[in-house]
Amino acid sequence: MKAKIILAIAVMVIAASCSKSFIELDDKQNLTENTFWLTRQDAIQGITAAYAALQGHDGSKWTFFEEVYTTLNYKGDDIDNNPNEPYGKTLASFTNGAEESGPWNLWATCYAGIARSNQVIENVPGIEAVPEQERNGIVGEAKFLRAYNYFVLVNGFENVPLVLRFEKDIDKLQAPQASPADVWKQIEDDLRDAEQVLPESYPDAFKGRVTRNAAKSLLGKAYLFQEKWGDAENKFREVYGKYALLDDYEDNFNGLAENGAESVFEIQFSGDRSIADERHPLNFEVAPYVLDGWELLYPSDWLVEEMKKDLMPNGDYSKRVYGSLFFDAPGSEMWNLATPSEMVSYASVASQLGRPSYFKKYAYPYDRGGAYPGSNVSVIRYADVLLMYAEALNENNKPGDAIDIVNEVRARSSAVALNVADFNQAQLREWIRHHERPVELAMEWGIRWFDLARWGRGNTAKLNVKDLLTTHSKPFANNYVENKHIRYPIPAREMAVNPSLTQNNGY
Repeated sequence: MKAKIILAIAVMVIAASCSKSFIELDDKQNLTENTFWLTRQDAIQGITAAYAALQGHDGSKWTFFEEVYTTLNYKGDDIDNNPNEPYGKTLASFTNGAEESGPWNLWATCYAGIARSNQVIENVPGIEAVPEQERNGIVGEAKFLRAYNYFVLVNGFENVPLVLRFEKDIDKLQAPQASPADVWKQIEDDLRDAEQVLPESYPDAFKGRVTRNAAKSLLGKAYLFQEKWGDAENKFREVYGKYALLDDYEDNFNGLAENGAESVFEIQFSGDRSIADERHPLNFEVAPYVLDGWELLYPSDWLVEEMKKDLMPNGDYSKRVYGSLFFDAPGSEMWNLATPSEMVSYASVASQLGRPSYFKKYAYPYDRGGAYPGSNVSVIRYADVLLMYAEALNENNKPGDAIDIVNEVRARSSAVALNVADFNQAQLREWIRHHERPVELAMEWGIRWFDLARWGRGNTAKLNVKDLLTTHSKPFANNYVENKHIRYPIPAREMAVNPSLTQNNGY
C-alpha cells in the first residue's frame, strides 16, 4: 500500500459527545465516532491506521528498530548484539526484568494494532457508502492484522489479554489474561474468516495490502507453531505455487522488489517525510563503522560457520551467503553508506574492521528522500513458507517430498541440492531447524527467536533452548533460565495499571 501512513489518523477516537436531555450536537471541528466512519475514505483511513501500528505504536523509526526489532530478534542464536550499545542489551544477555522498555514497546505496538483493527471490524460493516464486497475485504484485512498481532503476543508473552472490542468503558479496560489455547483459537478463527473474504490481489495503487494467500500463509504458520502438522501441510499446499522466489536473493532486502513475487506480507515504508517519517534505520544499524554504519548487531560466529557450509557445486559460498554477510571471502562486497555511496570489497577495508563478519541484509543506500531507507521490511516471504511447508511434510513422514521443497529454496541461491538418501526424518528435522531456516532467514523480522521458542515449548523433538544457545556459543547463555526466558515479562507498567494481570514465571 506504500503506506503513506498518517498516524495522526488515530481516528481511533473515543466519542467525546456532549449530551443533554434536550439536544445533542455533533462536533463539526473534530473527529468523533459520529462524524467519522461514514465514507469510503474513512474506511480506508481506518485500515491504514491499523497497518501503521506495524511500524511501532508511536510511529517512530527508533521505536521500530531499537525497541521492537531488538526485542524480537536479540535473543536468537543468529545474532550478537554490540555490547557497547544499550538497545536490547539486557534481553540479549538474559538479565532483563519486567521494567525493560523493549517488551513494553512490543506489547504496546501489538495492542495498538489490535485496538485499531477492532475499530475497523466494529465500524466498517455499517458504512453503507462502501460496497459490501469491499467492506468485507477491509474487515478481512483487520482480522488478519489482529491475528498477526496476537501471533506475536502469544509467542512472545504467552499469557496475554484477549481483547476483541474497542472498549470505551474505562472500568472494562483491565482485561484478564486468556489461556494461550484461547488466543490461538482466535488467531485461527480470524484468519479463516479473512481468507474467505480477502482478494487474491489488488490494483497497483493498493499493493502491499494483505491478500487471501497471505491469510492462508499465516494460518499455516499458526498451525505449524501448534504442531498441527496435517493442517499446516494442507494449508501450505493451498499457497504452494501462488508466489515465486525472486531470481536475486538480495532483492528481498534492497528495496528493488517490494511487494514482488516473493512477498507474502511486508511492513510498508514509503520513504515519505511530508507528514510522518516513513523510513527506518536498518541499513545503518547493521553496517560497519568504516562504511558509515553504526554496528548495532552482528551475525553470530555460529551463524557464520553454518553459512560457510552452504556451498555451490563449484565449492564457492552460495548466493544467499553473499547476500546475507559481509565477510572474508573473495566475492564479498557491501555498500559504503557515505555520500556518495559506493560498493566496496571486503578486502579493501578488512584492515579497518573491528569484527570479521557483518550482516549485509538491508544495508543498502537506495532511498526516497534522506539517509534512512524507505524500503519495506519483510515479515513473511515465500521462501519462509516453503521451508515451513517442508517442515510440516517431514513431520508427516514425507521426508522425500520435504527435501524437494527445500531444494527449491536452495536452487535459487545455487546451493548444492540435498540428496534424500542422506537424511532420515530426524536428520532432516535438524537440518531444517539449524541450517536451512537460519541460513535463508537470518536476522529477519521475528523469525529465529520465535522458532527456538516454539521448538522449546513443543512436544516434537523438544528443544532445550539453553543447551542449544550454549552449544552455539551465544554470549551469556549461562544466564538463560529455561522456564523463564522463553517468554518476555509482562511489562511492569502494564502490571501497574491492570491488577488482573499475573506476571510470567521468574520475573
